[in-house]
Amino acid sequence: MRRMIAIGDNVADHYMDEQIYYPGGNAVNVAVGCRRNGFDEVAYIGVFGTDKQALHIQWALGREDITYEHSRYMAGISGCPQVKLDEHGDRRFVFSPKNTVQHLVGIKLTQEDIAYIETFDVCHTSCYSNLDYELPKLKGKCDVSYDFSDQHGEALLARVCPYVRFGFFSGSDLTDAQVDQLIAAAAGYGTEVVGITLGSRGALFAINGKRYEQGIKKAHVVDTMGAGDSFIAGFLTAFYQGLSPEESLDKAAQSAAITCGQNGGFGYGRPFGT
Repeated sequence: MRRMIAIGDNVADHYMDEQIYYPGGNAVNVAVGCRRNGFDEVAYIGVFGTDKQALHIQWALGREDITYEHSRYMAGISGCPQVKLDEHGDRRFVFSPKNTVQHLVGIKLTQEDIAYIETFDVCHTSCYSNLDYELPKLKGKCDVSYDFSDQHGEALLARVCPYVRFGFFSGSDLTDAQVDQLIAAAAGYGTEVVGITLGSRGALFAINGKRYEQGIKKAHVVDTMGAGDSFIAGFLTAFYQGLSPEESLDKAAQSAAITCGQNGGFGYGRPFGT
């Protein structure tokens, strides 16, 4: 049985033009993607607010058969980034409040948490999850996957890379030389799998020093929200199913393409105020 857990952000993405919000957040999106792609069991740990959006996120996780029993709860509002889509379906964040529960507190892992997490094959988190300084506690407990997004400063790499097996980066604006430099830096700190998505150029992965390229899949683009998270989920699922790097990357690209054809990170939209 293959099991994964995600720790970190949960938000309600507010689509301003449509007046609809969708459950999301990197950790939640990857958890849902891993469950849909074939992980046998998926769990999530996060900080939930006490508003209607938090209840809807929890409801959506339940619908996807994802447990969140080790999560924290705090009086306050959920993360609610405001989103607009352009004519191509590309999402753009226009405003994110900074007084949400996800901004006010971070998760401190207890011994009970660690004992629970080490029963999973892989734990996914990200630069949005306020978990960087807890990562040493997970070393040797289970594999760790980390989404750096477009953040790749030296201080962050030094803080995170020694403790993660998988490092995922968004690098559509990087030159070939910068991609080479980033792979070398992350691998130098000990990250075994370094994956960089390159927009229309596809993706480039280095696994124990060997490089693999993956092109993009043709998709009917409705909304690009969560496509990168789905890429990560597709790759992790295939990797832990024992597929080859080439097969894992192909599944990752296919997973991202599917997500581009739906609204929100993984659906379940609700009108504002409900």
